[in-house]
Amino acid sequence: MSQNEIQGRLALITGASGGIGAACAHQLAQHGVHLALTYSTNLASMNAIVDEIKSKNADKNLRISIHQVNVGSEDQIQAMFQDIDTKHGQRPDILVSNAGYGKRIPDVSDISLEEFDFIMNINLRASFILVKGVVEHMKKQKWGRIIFMSSIAAQGGGINGCHYAASKGGLTGMMKNLSTRLAEHNISVNDVAPAMIGDTGMLSNAAAFPEVAASVPLKRLGTPEETANVVTMLAKTGYMTGQSLLLAGGLK
Repeated sequence: MSQNEIQGRLALITGASGGIGAACAHQLAQHGVHLALTYSTNLASMNAIVDEIKSKNADKNLRISIHQVNVGSEDQIQAMFQDIDTKHGQRPDILVSNAGYGKRIPDVSDISLEEFDFIMNINLRASFILVKGVVEHMKKQKWGRIIFMSSIAAQGGGINGCHYAASKGGLTGMMKNLSTRLAEHNISVNDVAPAMIGDTGMLSNAAAFPEVAASVPLKRLGTPEETANVVTMLAKTGYMTGQSLLLAGGLK
């Protein structure tokens, strides 16, 4: 298998029942990647996505498993890894840590300590636990791809509060550190930092946010598919590591 061949690899994508996670699942499946997909509550949507992926890639003999996980719970993440071991016989080769949480509370005075801790658990701590669950397998085979879903908020922008910015900034810092530590094992670590992506939990309906689209230099929201394009590129480009790729329609 060549350095950047991903056909036959196993990808774990968290938060895959819609939006960016579902788009990543569709794209990686097209490249012949087996999938372990997590969802938190929406089983019907998750099943529909799996059915669609299977029908579009019927010739590829893909293994696809789904796992209900609250990524804020270490126990549930560990149970998911045991389930992946059983269903796939291995740990993931590609990690797309996409599941996230964001509640628009712009004023620091309105952000409770509970809200701060909650967002850190979901957006930062979960990725740390997920990395620990995949990294030994990646080291052993001298091949791995770790991709975090960060945000323009990591650089101080965006529409969310400082708690969200801190969680995503922490993710980018962790990515940069891991990339230096894991390069010798042929494991790349990067993040995608989107802003103003439509059809997601953050911005579900562009029509409802005309002022948001108007604030973007390109005058439109991004799409989950465009975000997935960057994730797929990172999965297929092992020479790129330690990078945070801003996907923001010209926003700085």
